[in-house]
Amino acid sequence: MSLALLATAFLLVVTLCYGVKCWLSPFGDCRRCDGMGHAFKTDRKGKTRRGRDCRRCDATGKRIRVGRWIYNRAARTYRAGTR
Repeated sequence: MSLALLATAFLLVVTLCYGVKCWLSPFGDCRRCDGMGHAFKTDRKGKTRRGRDCRRCDATGKRIRVGRWIYNRAARTYRAGTR
């Protein structure tokens, strides 16, 4: 098996696995707050406290995956074009 064919097969498998993951679980943890919904702060004594709500995920801790976002955008464009 040639190297190019092996690399193509590997990329196809990775893409299909990511597609299935986006289909089964469209939301992933927010990368900014690590799925907590807020940041952690430390006071002057070094004690950790709850910080502000995460603005990126609106304090839910979840964000839509990139692959699912692309699928939603394509589906919306397709629906708008067939009306």
